[in-house]
Amino acid sequence: MIESVYQAKVGSLMNQIRAYQDRADLVNSDVTTRNVDAPSKTGFGDYISTAVESVNEAQMNAADMRDAYERGEDVPLTDVVLAMQKSSLAFEATLQVRNKLLKAYNDVLNMPV
Repeated sequence: MIESVYQAKVGSLMNQIRAYQDRADLVNSDVTTRNVDAPSKTGFGDYISTAVESVNEAQMNAADMRDAYERGEDVPLTDVVLAMQKSSLAFEATLQVRNKLLKAYNDVLNMPV
């Protein structure tokens, strides 16, 4: 009984060693010598800037659709209303994020040192 448990543990350990050897072989192989682009370093400011730009794009798209509908172009009213609702929702979400950020900033600013 103890011998079978011992053999199972040894077998498990050997499988782990083989897996590590396979990984080491993969690292040392020519497959990994290709140039890999380093991930671009983006910060929180870049993320917020991208989010604001996408909200602006949604609002501009909704305005363009509204103007096209008002000119009498072949734009379904449901698409216009949907685009306007999407842009409104995106703006409200951005406003809430801004409010939360300002509150967090004020909380940190008012912390006793």
